[in-house]
Amino acid sequence: MEHAELVNELAARISKRLERSKIAVPIGVSNRHAHVTAEHFAALFGPGAVLSRSRDLRQPGQYAAKERIDISGPKGVVGGVRLLGPFRAKTQIEISLTDAVVLGLKPPVRESGDLAGSAALRLIGPCGSVSVSEGLIVSRRHLHCSTAEAAALGLVNGEVVRVRAGAVGGRATVFEGAVVRVSNEFRLELHLDNDEANAAGVQTGEMACIV
Repeated sequence: MEHAELVNELAARISKRLERSKIAVPIGVSNRHAHVTAEHFAALFGPGAVLSRSRDLRQPGQYAAKERIDISGPKGVVGGVRLLGPFRAKTQIEISLTDAVVLGLKPPVRESGDLAGSAALRLIGPCGSVSVSEGLIVSRRHLHCSTAEAAALGLVNGEVVRVRAGAVGGRATVFEGAVVRVSNEFRLELHLDNDEANAAGVQTGEMACIV
């Protein structure tokens, strides 16, 4: 590549990143939660129990349920873990690293659905308990976006980006390694867990940017 072409390409990349950084990205703070199978839900809440909707989440079709469970590890119990709907094909529990210390477990940092070899634990409901051999993870920070939003931002599925959060409040933080997830079933939203959100001093509904 000629020197002039290289300079032009670098200038184009810098311009693209500067323009992209002007677009506000909504933050969604994910507190500890569980996605369960219909079979595990019945074991925890009893035959005939129904997963009841509390409120819709930003991601289409996803909702926070009224039902909560406790999760148990070798050293302790974390109570009041909210269930999210709809049911999943595999039970998946997402917690923070702080929660993991309470439980006495070392769950891997993974993308949703990547559960092979993840941590085991026990789920406790009002009508029974379930032991899962794998399914506990710390969710890798990630950015949801639709196909159209990804095109507008110049992003592709699986891309890894840096995001800046907490511009207001004196705790601005740049998070490395946020993986981009693109689907027409998604809406633009940066997902951080409680530990990450507290580090940057942000809450759900505040804005971040890609840098």
